[in-house]
Amino acid sequence: MAVGLLTLLDKVAMLADDAAIAAKVSLQKTTQILGDDLAVNAEKSSGFQASREIPVILKITKGALLNKVFILPILLLISAFFPALISPILVIGGLYLAFEAAEKVYEWLKGIKEDESNEAEDLKVKSAIKTDFILSIEIIIIALAAVVDYPLVTQIFAVTVVAFAATIGVYGFVAMIVKIDDLGFLLIKNSEPESFKQKVGAFLVASLPIIIKVLKIVGTIAMLLVAGGIFVHNIDLLHHFYEVNFHMVPLVLFEAVIALLVGFIVFFIEHIVINILKKEEWF
Repeated sequence: MAVGLLTLLDKVAMLADDAAIAAKVSLQKTTQILGDDLAVNAEKSSGFQASREIPVILKITKGALLNKVFILPILLLISAFFPALISPILVIGGLYLAFEAAEKVYEWLKGIKEDESNEAEDLKVKSAIKTDFILSIEIIIIALAAVVDYPLVTQIFAVTVVAFAATIGVYGFVAMIVKIDDLGFLLIKNSEPESFKQKVGAFLVASLPIIIKVLKIVGTIAMLLVAGGIFVHNIDLLHHFYEVNFHMVPLVLFEAVIALLVGFIVFFIEHIVINILKKEEWF
């Protein structure tokens, strides 16, 4: 009996080691997309009134966690039984990201300012959760691909760890970014006039508006790169077109341009259809 228990404990320990290694491999493979995820979600979670920043981030984090709970079992089943559906799912998600980025670019070009009302806050929270949903699908699929040779139980553990660690890590970092001015005010309050600490605090306070503007640009570029990467790597015709005609152009640039073009096509189709239904001017 004792020998049987030791054997069981040994198997559990081996499974735990395999799971830890698999989780590490998955995290390494998703590093790039996690960087894009951070940029996009930081942009989506910024620009709110100071008193609403943390409540908004908590709302988005809750929605992001629910996304993972919904997506994980579905993608595990699809990966196991209908792997051919993975690419179409990614492309559909890419269309949404490209559309979101193109809409941002259109608003910048038109000089449209963001609405800061409570109703606009709810819309932006919903938009952030939708975007997280799309990015979560890609993160989970990449994580799954990295551990496809491991046993099913190990795959489930590794991908689950990546999904939830990514969510907590990304939105925890986002919360730190948007509250950097509070840290600055705290340093100013607890420092002597003209001291180094006061200057650091003043710098942090002054830097937040700049950081927010940079995040908006970086987040939009990140959406384009994620969407473009999805299109080029999942549509053979597009990948072949790049290899034959634009191989001298950096791939990331090609991906961004393709995503922007596709995004504007989707944006204008959506805009035209909605305004036809409303019987309003198109643009």
